Amino acid sequence: MTTLVDQIVYACDMFGTAVFAFSGVLVAGRMRMDGFGVLVLAAVTAIGGGTIRDMILGATPVFWVRDPLYIWVVLATAFFGMWLVRLPRRLPWYVLPVADAFGLALFTMIGAQKALHFGTSGIIAVLMGTMTGVAGGVIRDVLAREVPMVLQKEIYATACILGGILYTLALHLGLDRLSAMLICIGAVFSLRVAAIYWHLSLPTFSLERRQD
Repeated sequence: MTTLVDQIVYACDMFGTAVFAFSGVLVAGRMRMDGFGVLVLAAVTAIGGGTIRDMILGATPVFWVRDPLYIWVVLATAFFGMWLVRLPRRLPWYVLPVADAFGLALFTMIGAQKALHFGTSGIIAVLMGTMTGVAGGVIRDVLAREVPMVLQKEIYATACILGGILYTLALHLGLDRLSAMLICIGAVFSLRVAAIYWHLSLPTFSLERRQD
């Protein structure tokens, strides 16, 4: 039986799918891709991470095959996004990053939750939550011939890792599922928004060239 919480999570999941798809549209636009390129980047960004997660966990057919609404959301977002970005009046700069942070938080929680549902250990759940949140963006950036953001100094995957750890730890300590979900989503969202607002980043690893 589907609970009210599950219905809310499902609706938020669709919102996160649309936000991630729109970020793919923006990258495709910067790279001057055609309509098919826009659709590809929107799709891999929105559902790429969850697809890899499901294939690893053996959850086949993958989630968007079982529920084609995800594909319709991606398609609608791609076409609407191509129209929206051409408008003279743009959205405030902070709207998409904040929405992306919420989608990242939700995807992390969903990924970790699904991994635990399949009987994995806590560390695998953390990895699956992180993969769900960031793998689609990695594929998008690779296709756009860019260094993936998560491999640079951005606090992005780090937020997913923290959220996954808190989610699995909360369940291990006996908290109910709703509380664990809120802790995970709140942690990822807060850390990501703080990183955006205060320009927080991780230290970089750099090797200087030696002059012979």
